[in-house]
Amino acid sequence: MKVKEAITLFQYYQRSSFKKRTTASYLYLLKRFESLYGDRPFDSIEADEIYHFLETLTQGHAKSSRRLRYAQLKAFYNFIISRCSLDIKNPCNAPLLSKTFRMPKAVSRKILDKEVVDEMIYNTQSPRDRLMLELQARCGLRIGESLKIKVSDISERKIFLREPKSGKEAEVAFMPEPVAKRLNDYIKDQGLQSNDRLFPICYSTARYLIKRLGSNLHIRLSPHDLRRYSATYASRNGVPLEIVSKVILRHQDLKTTQAYLGKVSESEAIRWMDILHGK
Repeated sequence: MKVKEAITLFQYYQRSSFKKRTTASYLYLLKRFESLYGDRPFDSIEADEIYHFLETLTQGHAKSSRRLRYAQLKAFYNFIISRCSLDIKNPCNAPLLSKTFRMPKAVSRKILDKEVVDEMIYNTQSPRDRLMLELQARCGLRIGESLKIKVSDISERKIFLREPKSGKEAEVAFMPEPVAKRLNDYIKDQGLQSNDRLFPICYSTARYLIKRLGSNLHIRLSPHDLRRYSATYASRNGVPLEIVSKVILRHQDLKTTQAYLGKVSESEAIRWMDILHGK
């Protein structure tokens, strides 16, 4: 099999299984790879050739972009090797490549205490702003996901997320009953229609709101800290890691979820000792 034939097979698979946005992100990489190696046998490309290809392709790019291109080429090789049952190793797994383009080690972050999150939410007077905070802290939504939600995406205690970060067509997030009730009351009170957005503000406005609320409590706060809190709070209250990962955070990989959970604060450690052994 030639490289160009492998690329054609992979793109056919992408069109039937991936979103257009994901397919488009691969297009530049695959075109450049085919222009250099299209007529070569698929199993003849060496690791050092792939290294020089990626170095040239991503010269001057951010580290995240370099890692993305490496991950895409690695995924292409994994697919062809698996689909065609080829008895070869993925050249992208060579130490030179994996070390050069590897993901950085996860940096542990301070996790918000429950009391801090509750105080921030309860002291927020605007129903719109309070709900936006609760969907992140109680339901694990990303701020960008919250801002895209329309009334038609709400069904009882479920939220259908269109075009999520995962690349899927849609995902489902779940709400606690009190949050779902407040959300339905908010929709009625505001007279929102089916195609209306729940929170018709831009990302920068939402980010400023959250940072200002954090400043009022004398803490540095980013929108993603609330999503991270939702995972940690669930995990420390006995929710299985798989549920935290697949249902609350909707991660593809448990390792990504584990990086979210962070270190236990002193107040959390004391609280758990009280729970386990009685106050």
